[in-house]
Amino acid sequence: MKIIRYTDANFAQSLGEATSASSLFDAGIEASTRAILHEVHQRGDAAVLEFTGKYDGAALSAEQLSITQAEIFAASIKADEALRAAVNEAEKNIATFARKSKRRNWETKNSHGASVGEKFDAFQRVGIYIPGGTAPLVSTALMTITLARVAGCREIVVCTPCGRDGSINAALLFAARAAGATEIYRVGGAQAIAAMAYGTDSIRRVAKIFGPGNAYVVTAKRLLVGHVAIDLLPGPSEVLVLADDTANPKFAAADLLAQAEHGSGHERVWLVTTSGKFLKAVAQEIDRQLPKLTRRDFIKKALDNNSYLIQVATLADGVALANQLAPEHCEIMTRAARKVSEGILTAGAIFLGSWSPTVLGDYVAGPSHTLPTGGAGASFAGLTVDQFQRRTSVVEYNRAALKKALPAVKKFAELEGLSAHGQSAAVRK
Repeated sequence: MKIIRYTDANFAQSLGEATSASSLFDAGIEASTRAILHEVHQRGDAAVLEFTGKYDGAALSAEQLSITQAEIFAASIKADEALRAAVNEAEKNIATFARKSKRRNWETKNSHGASVGEKFDAFQRVGIYIPGGTAPLVSTALMTITLARVAGCREIVVCTPCGRDGSINAALLFAARAAGATEIYRVGGAQAIAAMAYGTDSIRRVAKIFGPGNAYVVTAKRLLVGHVAIDLLPGPSEVLVLADDTANPKFAAADLLAQAEHGSGHERVWLVTTSGKFLKAVAQEIDRQLPKLTRRDFIKKALDNNSYLIQVATLADGVALANQLAPEHCEIMTRAARKVSEGILTAGAIFLGSWSPTVLGDYVAGPSHTLPTGGAGASFAGLTVDQFQRRTSVVEYNRAALKKALPAVKKFAELEGLSAHGQSAAVRK
């Protein structure tokens, strides 16, 4: 981990490195992803199968891409009571949160006395990407598919990478089906995003794609906007811990290590603190805790690449830095944490106080853990149920309301030189 203090002579330069662009905009990753998208667009299933063999090591036929009902049944049998209880607990909180934030139709009267409003319809066919690889993200199935089901999506298509033998983690399959998936395919990477966006013989195209993934998956989503709608840009995990001298260094270190654990090496973690003593204590805790963790090699890779312990002069400087970084997860371990959080305007999710570790949001709290990364939080919010809903405005005039609107309509048509516009209303008077 790199340590940066505001008293350093090269503080500004070091801070620039800590806030540099993420893998979301890596030119090499983008070029490779474009090539994959092109091949899938041109060759469909053949390209998907080729890339599945190349990147996942699985030799499949087109008929084997879809997960069968027998496989899903077998996964359900393997689910023990502890797994069932955990899935039920998380799903309940996620669904409750989603129902609260679901958009509802509304209607009002405008100045002409006409009825105007909006209706919200679920996308009928959506695609959801569930990362696999070194850590099958069972929780992500719940954090995405559940929202689609609550929104009312009729067809919920899931793509997730398979193992070399073509298998999918049984717990992930169980959770996906329990959450409401209607189709599941053993396809991962940028090729899965391309298949859902363009459509192939085996995988029909979807209207919108959701879900997190590695740098290639997120780049594919970004490049395919226009061919398909996307939710946001949720790439390799990030956490920023904003702390003062009241925070517990053991807690902060554990939370930094947890978000560095996913395995891509592109994860980013930051500690931002006003206390030099606390910074040193966190560094010592990381050295103490890391050797005991099962995925220490993955964590060390991420820490070596993209981790920073930063001491700032004031808490206000820390808030400003957090807003500049727009972290996926922002933990606030300070005095008056809720008050401090009012100044955080770009984080994907905020966790208040010492007893709200990011892992609660990852698994069971209720809000979806699919959140913007790589600075995208400055423009994107996290995944919410309304993103599975399509908004349509509805307008209904009667003759009296049209008569009231006619003078303004005729004036606008005259100003813009669009006489047919004016006539389309005037003909009805």
